[in-house]
Amino acid sequence: MAVYRFKVSFEDYDDVVREVEIQSKQTFEDLHRIIQQSTGYNPEASSSFYVSNDHWIKSDEIAFMPSAKKIDRGVALMENSKLSSFIDDPHQKFYYTYNFDRPYDFHVELIKILLDDTTGKVYPQIVRSAGDAPKPFGAVAAVPVADGDAEDFDFLHEEGLNPEDGHDFTELDEVDDVPAVDEEEAEDEFADDEFADNGHIEDEEHGAKEDY
Repeated sequence: MAVYRFKVSFEDYDDVVREVEIQSKQTFEDLHRIIQQSTGYNPEASSSFYVSNDHWIKSDEIAFMPSAKKIDRGVALMENSKLSSFIDDPHQKFYYTYNFDRPYDFHVELIKILLDDTTGKVYPQIVRSAGDAPKPFGAVAAVPVADGDAEDFDFLHEEGLNPEDGHDFTELDEVDDVPAVDEEEAEDEFADDEFADNGHIEDEEHGAKEDY
């Protein structure tokens, strides 16, 4: 039985590379899961492989957790698709999109075909890992808070804000109370000022030299 060695690289992060080995009888779901094991991402996300040419132009799709529209179109499913059924080139390429909600795109290239003559070896397996995979989109580092404070920051999460910015709000609470302004008094003051101005204008019209 043949063993395929694939080189897997992020489309946008050339320095992050993985190499995995997998048996020809295994499925694209097995390949999907070993790739995400190598990156540390959650494999339970809608994803697809696409048979590609040397220029990474997509053709046939093999999907994991496909949408209803893809199912209606009869798209091939990863769990039912053996690798050997889609490989007819010793340098076969697959364009791979992980997690359509927040996607990462990969280039998956067959770089070697081996004979499975090693007894007791478990496939698929990671045989080379270079570079750290980028953090998944939307991942936020946990911010430690004192007991009882967690609920105080719930509204920040609801507004899409970082709890680290919470101090900007709490500092406002420490500002000395500002005396309230009586609205009626303010209106009276405004009225007095208005009449005073009017009186000054009228005197000017009559040639008066004094203000009220």
